[in-house]
Amino acid sequence: MNAIPVLNLFSQPQCSGFEPKDWEILAQHWYPVAREQDVTTAPQQVQLLDVKMALYQTTSGAIQLVRDICPHRGVPLSKGWVQGEEIVCPYHGLHYNTAGQCTKIPAQPDLTNISERFSLTKFPVVLKYGLVWTSLFSRDASHANFPILDTWDDPEHQPVLPPFVDIAGSSGRQLEGFIDVAHFAWVHQQSFADAENPVVPKYTTERTDYGLHTEYVSNVSNYPHGLQHLAPEGFLWKRIFDVYPPFSAVLKVEFPREGILKILNACCPVSHNKTRLFVPLTRNFDTTGDLQAVYDFNAQIFAEDQDMVESQKPEELPLDITMEAHFEADRSSTTYRRILAEWGLSKRYIV
Repeated sequence: MNAIPVLNLFSQPQCSGFEPKDWEILAQHWYPVAREQDVTTAPQQVQLLDVKMALYQTTSGAIQLVRDICPHRGVPLSKGWVQGEEIVCPYHGLHYNTAGQCTKIPAQPDLTNISERFSLTKFPVVLKYGLVWTSLFSRDASHANFPILDTWDDPEHQPVLPPFVDIAGSSGRQLEGFIDVAHFAWVHQQSFADAENPVVPKYTTERTDYGLHTEYVSNVSNYPHGLQHLAPEGFLWKRIFDVYPPFSAVLKVEFPREGILKILNACCPVSHNKTRLFVPLTRNFDTTGDLQAVYDFNAQIFAEDQDMVESQKPEELPLDITMEAHFEADRSSTTYRRILAEWGLSKRYIV
């Protein structure tokens, strides 16, 4: 992957549970922090890699993301409000424009040359797939390893953005679980899989310039149990995983009658053991169907996964391959671990 231009604007928070080297590496990459539809003129706090941010929309509709702290006396700006194109601190009423500059100190209304020390730390904003993406250190999105969900804006495919899921587990463990095909029969037997069909046929995984690519073919249906009859007898399901480290992956599932379902698994590493998971998806079938049914089915699947991720020990994703046992169906996850290790992340790093 291309080198990422970075700008270290501040240090790792003291409360952070990440290893310092790991935090520095992860801070260079881009992650989703919110759904675009959830951003309003009422500031809200979001968190990435233990850094708290204030997310808000100005009156004109511009989405802003700044560090959630007023440089005057350290009050969270998410407790303030938006006035026109500016955010106002609730403690002393300081106004900050979209460039992060303080434009008004009400206690000294005649002050025109306000010190640059009264400036906010701003973060870049990129809107993709209905999500707000940002990076702590990178300022050039052209070099970012964004996942590719090329059907999101395709008129023949319906875009769906379910609510996010908060997981009390690490982003590395969650992402690895998403690309794991051997757990279907056991973890998802209540939703779509079958405990009597646990065999994982051999599949291929290859390294790419963005991460890794896996193609897996089996007779495990992707229909919910109540709709299994829709699959033609003998139909083979092809699942294609494209992994974009550190914590995103796209799954393409080929349905009968040229149906295509694509699911983006995009993790926001809130902290070393907390993940906010966003799951934009698209489909070119049943596009007039009940969206609530889609939300419910996905919620069921991710709840089944969540129970496993939150209970895994160690919480860390071990990047030293010898630290856990592996079998042949783990080839995607071991390749993923090797990529992260090659980045320089600690072999016991705690995300």
